[in-house]
Amino acid sequence: MRLFEELGGVLRLAAPVERVTLEPGPHAPRHVVHAADLPPEAFDVVVSNADVHHTYSTLYRGVAGAERRRRRLERMAWSMSLFVLYFGTQRRYPELSHHTILFGPRFEGLLRDIFRGPRLPDDFSLYLHAPTVTDPGMAPPGCEAFYVLSPVPHLGNAAIDWAAEAVRYGDAILAALERRLPGLRESIVTRRHFTPADFAATFHAHHGSAFSVAPTLTQSAYFRPHNRDPDIPGLYLAGAGTHPGAGVPGVVNSAKATCATIAADFHVVRI
Repeated sequence: MRLFEELGGVLRLAAPVERVTLEPGPHAPRHVVHAADLPPEAFDVVVSNADVHHTYSTLYRGVAGAERRRRRLERMAWSMSLFVLYFGTQRRYPELSHHTILFGPRFEGLLRDIFRGPRLPDDFSLYLHAPTVTDPGMAPPGCEAFYVLSPVPHLGNAAIDWAAEAVRYGDAILAALERRLPGLRESIVTRRHFTPADFAATFHAHHGSAFSVAPTLTQSAYFRPHNRDPDIPGLYLAGAGTHPGAGVPGVVNSAKATCATIAADFHVVRI
């Protein structure tokens, strides 16, 4: 952030963008950003790393071209969601690895339930992350920090009442983990969860999807929403919902592709 500010960047926190409108400019439309508790401000370029559906359905609502893009997105397949359980224990597990994948009793059937719904499966396969194995400083001395994630259907496939379901589902996951980590539940001192409903509410993720547009053959690479909007001059996209795709490498490369596109469009010489 120091470099960003040294280059003239301004960081504004706690100012969620509510809408973007267009006004005529000398050469191309200018994007007027309406953010909470701030006066509207016009820009030549907007780069949105918000959920791609939220960008078109909410931020650019009413702008020519955005409605067509929204309808197209809603016809696309969307990725699964996740149930993420964060917890900490007052003991260590020296036999544990930093990353652990635990497969459940089913494979094909579980995948069908996750990607097609319409219900929450009773079983699960899990990814367990224990960062204190590598960096003990991430928890108090003698303690362990974890998160475990379980792939689950997105809200468009399975309209689960996560407010009612989350604690029970988390308890079931901890019971399964305890078969590998003896005494786990009685050693937990802090716990919280993040559900598909939280993905939808916190990140405006369409259907509560954790990875945006599903990476099917006809929705991958070039076939994903592009880094430059073809109909709204000055609007660029970055993040999981655009080219090249989701996941940390995909999102980082999305940012690189978007920066390169902007540089080419504005004839900026990159060093």
